[in-house]
Amino acid sequence: MRVGIGYDSHQFAKGRKLILGGVEIPHKQGLAGHSDADVVAHALTDALLGAAGLGDIGRLFPSDDPRFKDADSIQLLNQALLRVVEAGFAFANADVTVIAEAPRLAPHVERMSERLAEALLSAPSHVSVKAKTNDGMGWIGEGQGIAAIAVATLEEPAAP
Repeated sequence: MRVGIGYDSHQFAKGRKLILGGVEIPHKQGLAGHSDADVVAHALTDALLGAAGLGDIGRLFPSDDPRFKDADSIQLLNQALLRVVEAGFAFANADVTVIAEAPRLAPHVERMSERLAEALLSAPSHVSVKAKTNDGMGWIGEGQGIAAIAVATLEEPAAP
């Protein structure tokens, strides 16, 4: 088994949709970023790539590359999975924690799990998404943005 950890955070920005785990969440602001700024998908992509020893999301999908302007991060996650599979690994499971004071995310975590699992060509039971607050502490607690932490587990190919 191989394990990778991913983290991402973005500050809020007016005039953008809030996309988390591939799901559009009703909120007055979205997140700033070159792509759709989906911190959930970005953290999971980094965890997946890290577990396979393939670097990180910035190396695979650079933020200064115009091809990824407003990119759908669920599609980027799927492309990262294909790289992982090409490297000889199989996705096993993932666990993601989203940290935000607002909006309330509990009603959306099941759909997030489903969308992430679709990108990973897996069952939703293999992708856990949880939502937490920062209890009013720090920049997240002050409502300035959202962060996510992810862990991904891959299976290595059997030895010959």
